[in-house]
Amino acid sequence: MHHMKRNLILALVFLVAIYTNAQQPQGDPKLTEIWSPVPKIVTPGKSAADAPSDAIIIFKNKKDGDNWVNKDGGPFGWNADDSSFTVKASAGEIRTKQSFGDCQLHIEWRTPAQVKGDGQGRGNSGIFFMSRYELQVLDSYNNITYSNGQAGSIYKQTMPLVNASRGPGQWQVYDVIYMSPKFNSDGMIVRPAYITVLHNGVLIQNHTSIYGTTPYRGQPEYEVHGKGPIMLQDHDNTTSFRNIWIRPL
Repeated sequence: MHHMKRNLILALVFLVAIYTNAQQPQGDPKLTEIWSPVPKIVTPGKSAADAPSDAIIIFKNKKDGDNWVNKDGGPFGWNADDSSFTVKASAGEIRTKQSFGDCQLHIEWRTPAQVKGDGQGRGNSGIFFMSRYELQVLDSYNNITYSNGQAGSIYKQTMPLVNASRGPGQWQVYDVIYMSPKFNSDGMIVRPAYITVLHNGVLIQNHTSIYGTTPYRGQPEYEVHGKGPIMLQDHDNTTSFRNIWIRPL
């Protein structure tokens, strides 16, 4: 009993000491203030869809087709108007002329209003980071397909947290933070690619690891590479895109 009382008294003394110490000044507050450097000033857009002042506009209107080439470097072959462009069936993939690594990407897309087909045959396209890692584009509104192939999936790898799809013919938005993979001098992967995606303002990929390439058949794999273009897929569906801007990070 004597030991229990002694231990209780010591515990109370310890708690009082902690409380008393917490009430005391912990030194000069300026010691934990950082004044330099300061963050660069970036002017935000008037809305979340508008590009901030440091963004690279890769498609705003028809003239921005000059920022794109086909997969092999030839002329941009999709159908473009004043505010969007649309997959031209069998024209093949298109990619940006410029290459990117870590980035913030804003891209808006629309599947055909007239529904034809089902599963992977409805408004199918894809956004490939570094021309290798696919974020799926699909009409996933009341459309059954494999979960890691629906809109917002890292294709054939990770399904989205939720299905935030709008109906056919409506414009939809992806806001993406993409972190590229890192390799050591021996070509070994030391950090996978990571991706965070908001679909129509809803978080659907939360700092998700990308396991490697995203093939239709076979397993993902990594190979050493540097920066790469943003590539959009031609899946023989007339899916449209608009208002595409990117911020290298």
